[in-house]
Amino acid sequence: MPKVVAQGKVIECQPGVNLRKILLQNGIDLYNSGAKVINCRGIGSCGTCAVQIAGEVSQVNWRDQARRSLPPHSPTKDLRLACQTQVLGDIRVTKYDGFWGQGSQILWTPEG
Repeated sequence: MPKVVAQGKVIECQPGVNLRKILLQNGIDLYNSGAKVINCRGIGSCGTCAVQIAGEVSQVNWRDQARRSLPPHSPTKDLRLACQTQVLGDIRVTKYDGFWGQGSQILWTPEG
């Protein structure tokens, strides 16, 4: 079973599980500030669940690519939308600052 390492937690999950769902189910602080209240609830339109991922996940789909091509995101930054990403193998997740998680300062790492 794949392991997701995020914010100091190691979470075992089924292959193909949605990253946003597994993070939220395990108490991971996926959303920054007001995005905790104002987000698209996983349909891929807001971009507030952007995270950096190391490991085996699904290919980028059109929703993820389209949203991250619009400001304040940048298609050149190494981020993914958790709501549009399926966990395929062991991964490590990092979250950045900014309302959309697009900032340059790390808020949390896989270790905590």
